[in-house]
Amino acid sequence: MSEKFIKRVEYLDFLKRWQEKDVIKVISGVRRSGKSTLLKLFVNQLINEDIDSDQIQVINFEDFENQVLRNATTLYQHIKSKLIPKKMNYIFLDEIQHVSEFEKVVDSFYVMENVDVYMTGSNAYFLSGELATLLSGRYVELKMLPLSFKEFYAWKNKKQSGNLKLSKREWINEYAKSSFPYTLFIDDDKTLADYLEGIYSTILLKDVVTRIGVKDVDTLERVTQYLASIIGSEFVSKTVQNVLNTNGKKTSHETIGRFINALEETMFFYKARQYNIRGKRLLDTKFKYYLVDVGLRNILLSDAKEEAGHILENIIYLELLRRGNKVYVGKIDKYEIDFIAENHVKEKMYVQVALNTENPNTLERELRPLQMVNDQYDKYLITLDEFQPTANYEGIKKINAFDWLLND
Repeated sequence: MSEKFIKRVEYLDFLKRWQEKDVIKVISGVRRSGKSTLLKLFVNQLINEDIDSDQIQVINFEDFENQVLRNATTLYQHIKSKLIPKKMNYIFLDEIQHVSEFEKVVDSFYVMENVDVYMTGSNAYFLSGELATLLSGRYVELKMLPLSFKEFYAWKNKKQSGNLKLSKREWINEYAKSSFPYTLFIDDDKTLADYLEGIYSTILLKDVVTRIGVKDVDTLERVTQYLASIIGSEFVSKTVQNVLNTNGKKTSHETIGRFINALEETMFFYKARQYNIRGKRLLDTKFKYYLVDVGLRNILLSDAKEEAGHILENIIYLELLRRGNKVYVGKIDKYEIDFIAENHVKEKMYVQVALNTENPNTLERELRPLQMVNDQYDKYLITLDEFQPTANYEGIKKINAFDWLLND
């Protein structure tokens, strides 16, 4: 296996767990998060398990050579002609959103014996928003994110043979430059900026502008920049409109909402809704936005590095998602808890994130909302404190972000 592939252990485990199960396996995620590479890794794993290569079909629909297969009928006939009788056949359909009426093809193979179907796609609206209708009850979805800090740290340490001597905060700062897998192979900031600019432009032009028919691309970019500037802060739609209008852009509330929905659907931004702890209910009008990769802020904003606290908060939010949680912003009376993470069995975890709590007043402020929660679930204060990085405040566990990110 080439060193250009970073082994995504948790994601490979997901595919292995569902291998040959009677469901369609769907891998969705933002562009360049590693979906195609994951398929290659899994195919290699199958071959290492003595699966014959004739039993495996891999089709990437962004490859010009496969353009003719974007027609559903042609694709069906092509795959069917290569099936091996009386053996398990593994079908991998990469970037399936390019195939019109793809669900008819997938359904046809789903009902066949000895056919195991996997597919990927970048456009979340096409794959997540419509999947429940198109493939109702017949699929499981793996939602991929770019590299975790654990994956980033392991690869960097291996490459440098453990000789990269950085402080815990410096490691987090390195990771914050970008978590897209390919950026591990980029050594200078200019090339990194060019690569991230390419991802940003592709998402906007291919996944947003083309998909929803945007005519005013300038306003779309301004909305994107605004959302990037307020990660970790409560979103107020009226404020966006005022900011745009101040800059000479008369934009309706409906247009802004349409743009933001499209940015969510492409998995460029994630929305965390607010949960009222006292009332035990979600507040539909209160939420925050977080970027799929904080490195993208550097090409969107001139002062991107000044919000180190919110950048750390964004990193922790994404990691909570990676670990299989539903993540909400907590509200208790007039105070806020950065995150409430709920796992698959409805167990909760309360998380407060702060860059530094060495000032006693800051520490008191960060602890107060956690102290007000009166239940049995774990409570964490995650910081980058260098002095007294760990502590226990009557059951509230303080931990360094570096250590928390490395340990499940």
